[in-house]
Amino acid sequence: MEQLWQEFFSDPSQWWDNRFIKKSPKHPDFKHRITHEGVWIKGRLNPPWVKAKLASMTLGQIQSVGGLRSRVPDSFCSGNNVNKLCREGRLKDALHMVELMVQQKSTALINAYVVLLKQCGRRKALSEGKRVHALIVQSGLDSHMFLGNTLMEMYAKCGSVLDARKVFNTMPEHNVFSWTAIMSAYADHGQGEEAIDLFQQMQQTGIAPDKVAFVVVLKACTRIAALEQGKQLHTDIIKSGFESDLIVGNTLVNMYAKCGCIGHALRVFNKMSERDVVSWNAMIAGYAENGLGQDVLALYEQMKEEGVQPNNVTYVVLLKTCASIVALEQGKQLHSHIIKSGFESDMIVGNTLVDMYAKCGCIEQACQVFDKMSERNVVSWSVMIAGYAHNGLGKEALALYEQMKQEGVQPDNITYVVLLKACANVAALEQGKQLHSQIIKSGSESDVIVGSALVDMYAKCGCIELAHQVFNKVSEQNVVLYSAMIAGYAQQGRGKEALTLLEQMQREGMNPDEVTYVCVLSACSHSGLVNEGCHLFDSMCKDHGVTPTMRHYACMVDLLGRAGCLTDAKDLINKMPIQPDVVVWLTLLSAARNHGHVEIGRHAFDCIVKLEPENAAAYVLLSNIYAEAGRMNEVEKIRKEMKDVGVKNMPGYSWKLTNENNRTK
Repeated sequence: MEQLWQEFFSDPSQWWDNRFIKKSPKHPDFKHRITHEGVWIKGRLNPPWVKAKLASMTLGQIQSVGGLRSRVPDSFCSGNNVNKLCREGRLKDALHMVELMVQQKSTALINAYVVLLKQCGRRKALSEGKRVHALIVQSGLDSHMFLGNTLMEMYAKCGSVLDARKVFNTMPEHNVFSWTAIMSAYADHGQGEEAIDLFQQMQQTGIAPDKVAFVVVLKACTRIAALEQGKQLHTDIIKSGFESDLIVGNTLVNMYAKCGCIGHALRVFNKMSERDVVSWNAMIAGYAENGLGQDVLALYEQMKEEGVQPNNVTYVVLLKTCASIVALEQGKQLHSHIIKSGFESDMIVGNTLVDMYAKCGCIEQACQVFDKMSERNVVSWSVMIAGYAHNGLGKEALALYEQMKQEGVQPDNITYVVLLKACANVAALEQGKQLHSQIIKSGSESDVIVGSALVDMYAKCGCIELAHQVFNKVSEQNVVLYSAMIAGYAQQGRGKEALTLLEQMQREGMNPDEVTYVCVLSACSHSGLVNEGCHLFDSMCKDHGVTPTMRHYACMVDLLGRAGCLTDAKDLINKMPIQPDVVVWLTLLSAARNHGHVEIGRHAFDCIVKLEPENAAAYVLLSNIYAEAGRMNEVEKIRKEMKDVGVKNMPGYSWKLTNENNRTK
């Protein structure tokens, strides 16, 4: 063996390099051309001096020992063998084979480049991709259009849009594939406007888009909600004769739905001569994203009637819809269909099932699904923890987190957020502080979402100063974080600090959103800042263009009601441009009870029972108003009416009874 290695190092040109094509470790790495004797780089019989020499050399140096290079047979220099090496995970060996092919001026070079570039793109191997690019330039093939298009695709998949654009700019000519490749690079990396501009430039050069180009630019419009450009594209698609194409039709449905034009989406959907499961999923998801839960379920029934089998994506959207509208029975039926279809073992479907049951209040069923899952990831644990927190089971959520750690699953930022909410719900300050320590160790304290959850947790646990410390440490503050801090001040009745923070937020160029105004109005309400609250409400509508929602009106009724301005609160409700809900009337009824205003209390009660005849809180509050006023006959009437309607007393509410000594019980 020592003699063979001496011969190898003295004249490597006499040896075939078999490393790229050997199918078994038993086959030698190098084989003598004449004698067919072989040597192995990691052979057991290699002398120590060979091992030492090989250890000091790189793969390329082994090929050029003694200034000569062992030649790879032309029959092995092919795109197929490059692809084979890539499939085996030997990307560097594949790249080295291409380097040898460049030196040997192989005729199969272009095919090998294409194969290697596609593998670099799949593996997001940017550095290797750049080496291939350099070899292409070295080979004088940098003006080859097909290689240029493939280079752009590789750079885009590796996340380097700038490099893709450089390739595009240096190409001597472009075809529709070139334009589509660069448009796709921008669209896939959140730069939809640039993709749309490129599409228009392509048309100006006289190149007609094909269906792939239309799909790419439609997706760009979808990502940035560019509805007008999407409509113009639809017109171009009709003129080009691609409207009947299944993929183009699916993309159009998705674009209109994501842009909020559900009617346009439905028209495209109904006109499609052919529809597959992707078509139905796009339409179902469109209804779901536009808050049309019942339409989602109806479309699913129509889908089944037409014999289209749902896939895991369909079930995920349907389950999320059931969760959002609390449609438990439909959710259970879907669960049965999922089991029959064999998708119960799908982890994403399983996670969504857990979430659906938890949000529908069926925490036991959620646990059963969670326990049966054959595979669970951090999302599975986070969803189950969130389910406990959503149902007010903070202790169970924290216990599950301990189990999660014992099983070696590392929490992510979403896990921390749901755990902090659980701590906030049960005022578990010590556990919250422990979580804070773990968050600091994980480096997530500066994350704005985690920071907002920390602020909320500390505020609800009564530690407003700690909440403010966290607020100051978040590196990139946004509207969500400010709203969380303002809500913290509201919970502590510190309205002036909340107003000061609102002013600071506006000075920093941030526009308060609907949630921010709810928090500030709540702070004013809890602090008795009536004038400030009324001014904010007017400013919100007139100066900042925020349309008041039911929650804003409820805050204003609470603000006026706490201050004893019950007539003003009633007038505000009567002037609402939207139909007041039960919460608004209950807020007024509660204020009437606190201030002993019988007439307004009775009016609020009548409005509540029209909306919810079995609302126990309304009966109890009105009864207590009558009791405070000494109108015991009315109390008995209310109790009898409540009994007749079949309303049970509500936990947390007590009856107030007045005896002859005016004592209450």
